[in-house]
Amino acid sequence: MHRITFGTSGWRGILCEDFTFENVKVVSQAIADHVKAIGEQDKGIIVAYDTRFMGERFAKETVRVLAGAGVKAYFCRRDTPTPVISFEILRRGAAGAVNFTASHNPPEYNGIKFSPSWGGPALPETTGDIERRANEMMGEVCYREMALDEAVKAGLLEEIDPREEYLKALESKVDFDAIGRLGSVAVNALYGTGRGYLEEPLLARGVNVKAINMHRDPYFGGFPPEPSEKYIQDFIRLVKDDPAVGLGIATDGDADRFGIVDGDGTFIEPNYIIALLFDYLVRVRKMTGAVARSVATSHLVDAVAKKHGIEVVETPVGFKYIGELISQDRIIIGGEESAGLSIKGHVPEKDGILACFLVAEMVAREGLSVKALLTRLYEEVGMFVTKRENITLSPAVEEGYAEKQRQAPDSFAGLKVVEKVTVDGSKFILEDGSWLLFRKSGTEPVVRLYGEASSEEKLAVVMAAGKQFILS
Repeated sequence: MHRITFGTSGWRGILCEDFTFENVKVVSQAIADHVKAIGEQDKGIIVAYDTRFMGERFAKETVRVLAGAGVKAYFCRRDTPTPVISFEILRRGAAGAVNFTASHNPPEYNGIKFSPSWGGPALPETTGDIERRANEMMGEVCYREMALDEAVKAGLLEEIDPREEYLKALESKVDFDAIGRLGSVAVNALYGTGRGYLEEPLLARGVNVKAINMHRDPYFGGFPPEPSEKYIQDFIRLVKDDPAVGLGIATDGDADRFGIVDGDGTFIEPNYIIALLFDYLVRVRKMTGAVARSVATSHLVDAVAKKHGIEVVETPVGFKYIGELISQDRIIIGGEESAGLSIKGHVPEKDGILACFLVAEMVAREGLSVKALLTRLYEEVGMFVTKRENITLSPAVEEGYAEKQRQAPDSFAGLKVVEKVTVDGSKFILEDGSWLLFRKSGTEPVVRLYGEASSEEKLAVVMAAGKQFILS
């Protein structure tokens, strides 16, 4: 019997192994019970899915269980981006949403992400309650199911399509008139939910759109649907080979993450996009407030904040913590190195669609390529080079890992440790501003090693020291 465990972004599992209809029904009942326990069952729950295999079928099973529990479902009639679901929760005043997605995970995965009534990813106290309820019911027939036609008659099922309302809301957050001057933009939905969201607003402004991977494919072309440099080589070639294209924008499987390719085919790391947009929103849009970044995200953000005299809030990994700050209207922008961001006045959830359009707006209004904008920023605040590596541990090394972290050295690569941050994992700030972060996976013998320095050469030395510390 499998245990249900909610990670950073919900419960995920391998199809037919642990992600089964039976387990989905148990989790759905646990969500219904949670919503009833907090007195929000009359608000209804949005039920949605991305383009993964059997997503719509799993979602319908959840609708049947919710209806059996007397909880109304607003069922999305097509695959829907995660940020659009967040927007719809807030627009309707719903109790939350059940979203069938495994985001950028490989095709054999699916998952359930629960978002509560405030619209962001569920915080640990919420997922902990759902997890506990589900595991207590495992192996039992703990739910009642109602046929879909009966649910409609009983007023417990309503089909919706939140697309138009979401795109209308973006009009007040993005300067589409400026984007209309770009000429030609390449678009890549990675076979996911970004279809119809990325290209249509551009086409409506007369932009020449070069689109790729815009049909639904549960296998995602044979790769994880992640808009990272490794998995979008076809897109990078398209942008590079067409001199008319000045920018390439991409989203992941559920469109909450972004990927940016400059006009010459250079992939721009998300860390740098977050800092560029932060600078742009303050300098050009004149937005005010603090800025938030996860502990694993580039200190280029901090350098921009220092330039403008703005507070930086450092959060654990997981967008729920940044989303909470968005919902409190405390921050201009919040971002994670894993390509997630949102801005003040928008949804408290990662939004790859918004991120792509903001980059397009920035390029259009500044009249410079992304690389040129980044070069200019480096000239103003200094250079930052960031990297992440996954390091697999042997059983012996894993056994002593926790103790090693407690007795960490006072220097790495000959550089003195001036501060240790334990917001999430162990982060060591070195005397020259370089840093290392060690985060142990909770599910496998892997340490995620993050590092940053002022040059590629310095970063290589610092990362080598971090790796040696882990493995020695």
